[in-house]
Amino acid sequence: MKCLKFIVLTGLFAVVSAIQAEEGQRVGIIGLDTSHVIAFTSALNHKQPKEEYAGFRVTVAYPKGSPDIFSSTNRVPKYTEQVKAMGVEIVDSIEEMLTKCDVVLLESNDGRPHLEQAIPVFKAGKRVFIDKPAAGTLAQCIALYEAAAYYKTPMFSSSSLRYTKKVAEIVSGKYGPVIGAETYGPCGYEPTHPDLFGYGIHGVEMLFALMGPKCEKVVRVHTRGTDVVVGTWQGERVGTYRGNRGSGKGFGGDAFFSKSVESINDWAGYGMLLEEIVKFFKTGVAPVTPEETIAIFAFMEAADESKRQDGVPVMISDVLSKAQAEAKTMRVK
Repeated sequence: MKCLKFIVLTGLFAVVSAIQAEEGQRVGIIGLDTSHVIAFTSALNHKQPKEEYAGFRVTVAYPKGSPDIFSSTNRVPKYTEQVKAMGVEIVDSIEEMLTKCDVVLLESNDGRPHLEQAIPVFKAGKRVFIDKPAAGTLAQCIALYEAAAYYKTPMFSSSSLRYTKKVAEIVSGKYGPVIGAETYGPCGYEPTHPDLFGYGIHGVEMLFALMGPKCEKVVRVHTRGTDVVVGTWQGERVGTYRGNRGSGKGFGGDAFFSKSVESINDWAGYGMLLEEIVKFFKTGVAPVTPEETIAIFAFMEAADESKRQDGVPVMISDVLSKAQAEAKTMRVK
């Protein structure tokens, strides 16, 4: 069986490695500790990739991601072998990787090292998508975007939950202005990150895709099995995120309009996100602005602050001011 598996993998390697990425379309990956790298590489390096992927192929990867999250680090050996079988060269440093690629997927399943990992990418001037969570704290997120701006290197970050056909219809204005929205999803905690930064960010990302970035105030209700975070947006619009630990694990939501309520339960994988990433690699124009991603992190940080204060409302402006001051201490040039 092992011999057969080796023959199959070797055959696949021969097929995919025969199709070379052209200059400007070589994709490098940092961090092989999330299933996203398998999904992205499988799609880009497929024998017959979608036209939307425009010839971009993963050619090289630096495997190290999280330094100490076991659920991430124990995936690295398996995912390394899987991407190697798809024609990807494995290298020993980010610096070496950057000499062999044109654009970057920063995939480490841990937001804390992203700033350090991204700096050499910014210095090299290579466009980079940074997978969720973009950073381990709000201050780190702000510092990350400041560094990208300093080096004039385009970047963006997003959860794939922003990209469903129904969300796209709503954002297009098909049903009119969004009066309010509620989203839900799994919300397991990762002790190394603030509560919602791990899995909660998916549902929060969807909420912001529907409501926009102008949240002003947050209040949180927390129990062992559930988090409910209520935000008040500009114009007195209300958006709610429900994080589930003691109930079903699906993602979804509802958007409210003057004449209808539209349900969202059509997440279908990473394809739409990957199409946006490829467009970004081609144009350098991020589909999600720095202001919106920072607003998402401010919402999650304000939710933690509300929890610390037993559920009192917390102003987004207050957590932003504190984080901006902290970000000044971690600027890396």
